[in-house]
Amino acid sequence: MKLLIKQRVFSWTDSYDVYDEQGNPKYYIKAEFLSLTHQLHVYDANHNEIGVIRQKLFSLLPLFEVEVGGRMIGRIQKQFTLFRPKYEIDYNGWRVEGDFLGWDYDVYEGCSSIIHISKELFHWGDTYVIDFGRPQDELNGLLLVIAIDAANCTQNNN
Repeated sequence: MKLLIKQRVFSWTDSYDVYDEQGNPKYYIKAEFLSLTHQLHVYDANHNEIGVIRQKLFSLLPLFEVEVGGRMIGRIQKQFTLFRPKYEIDYNGWRVEGDFLGWDYDVYEGCSSIIHISKELFHWGDTYVIDFGRPQDELNGLLLVIAIDAANCTQNNN
């Protein structure tokens, strides 16, 4: 099963459209325009909010909390490194390994890879593919990818 995430190029805020394998709209993500911190709201195709990714203030490096149904389910914090991006992830018992700089990485539960994320080249705007084996990992995988992208963007803008 796959999701395709396309960043909207001509938008005032960070916005993404998410499609299923058949090209049907599945989710969309929109940042708050007038906010002191980076906040991204995730909506289903029926415009119901299903998750929020919030940057925490007063953190030396970008730190984001992921909420579903008003409950925090995880944290992602970018670590200080000189060459290769690294993250401290407290999220669903998962760990993430791979080339974050090139956007090609895997999410592991125990010893098993459960999600593969890759960036597609030659698209107008950022385009990512999330390939997951279990339907129950779809939403959490999507939220994780968006939180890591937000951490990268926030660090690059500071």
